[in-house]
Amino acid sequence: MRHIYTVLFYLITPLILLRLFLRGFKAPEYRKRWTERFALYNQKYSRNVIWVHAVSVGESVAVFPLIKHLQKQYSSDNFLVTTTTPTGSARVQAELSNTVSHVYLPYDLPIVIKRFLTVFHPKIVIVMEKEIWPNLYEQCSQNQIPLLIINARLSAKSAKGYKKIPGLVKPALACVTQISTQTEEDKERFIEIGAKDNTIEAIGNLKFDIEIDKKIIQQAQDLKAQLFSGRFTWIIASTHSDEEIIFFDLYPKLKKQIPELLLLVVPRHPERFEDVKKLAEKMHLKTCMRSSQKACTPNTDVYIADTMGELKLLYGTADISFVGGSMVPIGGHNILEPAAMDTPVIFGPYMTNSKEIAKNVVDIGAAIQCMDRLEIMATIIHLYNNAEDRKKMTTIMFDFLKDNQGATERTAKLISTLLS
Repeated sequence: MRHIYTVLFYLITPLILLRLFLRGFKAPEYRKRWTERFALYNQKYSRNVIWVHAVSVGESVAVFPLIKHLQKQYSSDNFLVTTTTPTGSARVQAELSNTVSHVYLPYDLPIVIKRFLTVFHPKIVIVMEKEIWPNLYEQCSQNQIPLLIINARLSAKSAKGYKKIPGLVKPALACVTQISTQTEEDKERFIEIGAKDNTIEAIGNLKFDIEIDKKIIQQAQDLKAQLFSGRFTWIIASTHSDEEIIFFDLYPKLKKQIPELLLLVVPRHPERFEDVKKLAEKMHLKTCMRSSQKACTPNTDVYIADTMGELKLLYGTADISFVGGSMVPIGGHNILEPAAMDTPVIFGPYMTNSKEIAKNVVDIGAAIQCMDRLEIMATIIHLYNNAEDRKKMTTIMFDFLKDNQGATERTAKLISTLLS
C-alpha cells in the first residue's frame, strides 16, 4: 500500500505547490525556501546530526527544553530541527538561534527522502507527537537509523482514521524503534493501530516541563507598564478564524462593567493579522498593532500582536488569558504556557488536543472552561472583581505544573540509551 501512497503523493505534488504559492499571497514565508521541501539546499550542512522534527509552534515549544537538555549532554554533536510551517520555523529560529540547523521537513517522496538523508546523515530521528510518514520511516529502517516518536498522543478520532488504512500504518510503525506516549490511553491507542507493545511506553507530557526565564517575566512586567498602563488586559491567544468575532462582539458589553478593559489578540497564523485588524475596525473597535511599537491610548479597544515569537512574553503582560482554538472545533492549544507565566487561564469547549489536562485543571480549580459566550462574560466579570480568585487559580496551576514535570528527563534517558 505504501507504493500506492507514493504514486498518489507524486500526483498531488503540483497541487501542494500551488497551495503553497496561493498561501504566499497572505503569508510570504510560504513561498520562501520551498526548495527545502524537496531537500534542495544552497548551502552545506553538518552531517551525523541528532534530528528533531516538530510540526509547528505547539510541538516546537514543547520540545525546546528537551533539545537544550540534549545539547548540554551531547555538546560535541550537531543538531537539526525541522518544522512544517513558517510559524514553527520562526519559533525555532527565535528560541534556538544558531545553536541548531533548521530546514523544512522534506516531502515524503522516496527520492526526496534519500536526498535529505544523504545531506544530513542523521544518527537518530526524533519525531514529536504523531507524525507518521511511511517513506521516511521505511528509509530510516533500511539505513538502520533509530527512530523515536516522543510525546506521542493519539485521539480516538485519529485512531479511528488510522485503522482504516492498516496496510499503510502498520508497516510504518514497524519501522519505529521506540514510542513514548503522554498517557496510558495514548499508549493503548497506538497499540490498537499497529504499534508493538514492547516498543511503547507512557512516560508523560513534555509540555509540563516548560522553561520560563526570569528575564522574560521582568520584560513582561516592563512591557505592561510601557504599553498597557492602567488597563485590565485580557489576552486571547492563538486564535483561529471565527473566534475573534466572538470576543469582539463581547467586548462592548464587558466594557460597560470593566471600563479599563483591553483586548490583546494574538492570531495563530500570521497571514490572518490584517484580516483580524479589518474585522475589529469593521466592528468599530479602535485598534493598535504590535508592529507599530506604539503604546495603547485610553481609547484603544484591541491590541493586535502581529509579530512572531512573543506569545510567552505577551502572556506575562495579561491579567487574564483565554487560549484559542477552543471556541471552534480545532481542539485547543497549550494552556500550560500562560499558566507558567502566572496568568489565570480560561478556555472554551473544544479541547480534544489536551483533553486530560483540560479536565484535570478544571477539576482542581486551576483553570475555567467556558462553554459559551454567556459563561465567558460571567467569568471575566467575576475574575475582574475577585483578585483573590485569580491568585488562587495561578497558585493551584503552579503546583499542578510542578507535580507533573519530569517527562523531559525520562525522554532524554530513552534517547541516550539508543544513542549509546
